Amino acid sequence: MVGATGSGKTDLSIRLAQHYGAPVLSTDSRQIYRGLPIGTAQPDQAQLQAAEHHFIASHEITQDFNCGEYEVQALALLERLFATHGTVIAVGGSGLYVRALCEGMDDLPQADVQLRAQLAGRMEREGVASLAEELRRLDPEYYEQVDRSNPARVQRALEVCLQTGKPYSQQRLGVRRERPFDIVKVGVDMPREVLYERIDRRVDAMMEAGLEQEARAVYPFRHLNSLQTVGYKELFEWFDGAISREQAVELIKRNTRRYAKRQLTWFRRDAEIGWFAPDDLDGIVEYADSHGAGGEVVRH
Repeated sequence: MVGATGSGKTDLSIRLAQHYGAPVLSTDSRQIYRGLPIGTAQPDQAQLQAAEHHFIASHEITQDFNCGEYEVQALALLERLFATHGTVIAVGGSGLYVRALCEGMDDLPQADVQLRAQLAGRMEREGVASLAEELRRLDPEYYEQVDRSNPARVQRALEVCLQTGKPYSQQRLGVRRERPFDIVKVGVDMPREVLYERIDRRVDAMMEAGLEQEARAVYPFRHLNSLQTVGYKELFEWFDGAISREQAVELIKRNTRRYAKRQLTWFRRDAEIGWFAPDDLDGIVEYADSHGAGGEVVRH
């Protein structure tokens, strides 16, 4: 199950999990980290108890984790889960993690630890614009495609260019790998104005729930890729004295809305996704059952 942040995927995935007696597999690139329950909107304790969850608070923020590693770990986990379950509910809004699970990632080189540390240092000193400019010089094709406000993606593409001496875009083959299970893709959708109102309310609720204290606890690690995330970056600017608290909150709302728009743009390119309202459980079940081949099905 995919969709924009704030669209109600978590609640719906739990209802689906209970319907199928299935575990839930997160495809969210930030909910995997410990110490970030509020800012990444991880399922709360009641939700975690309502269904078996995986890849929620499973890794430390200091761990260097990417889509390729997610693919390997998620497929190994699915093999174990399918030994006792006919269906697994995969849910999340991170497009690359969804692609890694369903289609596989290109065989790019493993990160050079020394080079990654050098680029991370540059990122901290000079900002993402400096790395993006070098990426533009080395790979103008990918520069035009990449989300240049996403430091992790810019840095990884530049790493590959520098490691291999070849443009990153030429190494992204996009060859789809076969999976030993059936996949039914479901998307959660709602009118844009309703989604944006939900996002604004959720940001206010996060602040009331203690997002500021959560961000202060991880502030010493603000240079890590795991924390180059909406909700934390804006609060770090406030802690640094660059903006006010009120400005930080408004920026979180604005940047979350922009992120949601990018998520929907990404997922709407996938013609295999069937779109439903977040309260249409019956419609989703009917769609999933009619599109599944029986046996082992990942419904996401």
